[in-house]
Amino acid sequence: MVRYIWCFLILACFNCYAQQKRIRDYGVEIGVLKTGEYNAITDVKGVRVGHTTIIEADSIRTGVTAILPHNENIFQSKVPAAIYIGNGFGKLAGYSQVEELGNIETPIVLTNTLSVPIASNALIDYTLRMPGNEKVRSVNPVVGETNDGWLNDIRGRHVKENHVLEAIKSAKGGPVEEGSVGAGTGTICFGYKGGIGTASRVLPVSLGNFTVGVLVQTNFGGVLEINGVPIARELKKYPYRDKLLNDADGSCMIVIATDAPLDSRNLKRLAKRAMLGLAKTGGIASNGSGDYVIAVSTAKTNRIAYEDDSMFKEEKLLRNDAISPLFLATIEATEEAILNSLFAARTMTGRDGHEIRSIPIDKIIPLMKKYNKIR
Repeated sequence: MVRYIWCFLILACFNCYAQQKRIRDYGVEIGVLKTGEYNAITDVKGVRVGHTTIIEADSIRTGVTAILPHNENIFQSKVPAAIYIGNGFGKLAGYSQVEELGNIETPIVLTNTLSVPIASNALIDYTLRMPGNEKVRSVNPVVGETNDGWLNDIRGRHVKENHVLEAIKSAKGGPVEEGSVGAGTGTICFGYKGGIGTASRVLPVSLGNFTVGVLVQTNFGGVLEINGVPIARELKKYPYRDKLLNDADGSCMIVIATDAPLDSRNLKRLAKRAMLGLAKTGGIASNGSGDYVIAVSTAKTNRIAYEDDSMFKEEKLLRNDAISPLFLATIEATEEAILNSLFAARTMTGRDGHEIRSIPIDKIIPLMKKYNKIR
């Protein structure tokens, strides 16, 4: 009987924070390019996403999100990558080696600020234990974070290695759960409940038929706009309005995956454009914000083998003058992913009774109609 009641309470809690509709479900279409089948980062073939959501008692609201660029041994078959820093108030692990060598050799993990070391350790364990890695002596784990300390007892450091490994193990393709899940469990965006969001864009055949997918962990502030509609101004909710509401600080982790054959140089150019997508939502990359963009190419022909008999590497890369459509795809997908994180999240109460309300959809949809932004 006790076990039944406990299971019921867990299910009830999950339902409290379960995903709502996404922004397109309300008739709001961002940009001009087509989305992929799932409108998610997993539309890029081989990419998988997994979450571990930790909601316990009245003060633990945190978690882990893992992004795997392909389903093989990532250390043995590294992916071209780049990281762009929009604003560096953060604790991203693994940056310098990615900057130096232009590749990523582990899954990408997102979590909270004080859990970066434990997540790094878990990624090292995961990599060393993989069959084929018995002789590996160095691992560069890539871990991003945002600070969920308003809703979560962050000082308790409740994320453990098993939570990270569970997120990696549960990673799958297809639809991606959004909102207050995984690394987005305790986050706040534009003063509303933030979380995990994702979106994708597919270029037409004439432009290469490439896919760009984006996943975000939103925990930042600014002056919210939705598809050009000045939501924050209309609702009179934005930082510095009365010099008391100063909630502009925070962070945003952005992960981009594409099947376009790009090297680290052009992936960094792609990553820079994600900040334009953030800006279109009203984000300002404030002084206290850690805004990082991690971009990877999953093109199998350009992966980097850990060991190779040849001292040369042959690649087939997209020309510079063919990359502009990918820039547009990245901007659109980033903007929509951020908005999906808001629309999918639900009101949450956490540490010290702090409550963060979800975005007021009942007020926003009439504003979108007022500005003729509903199809």
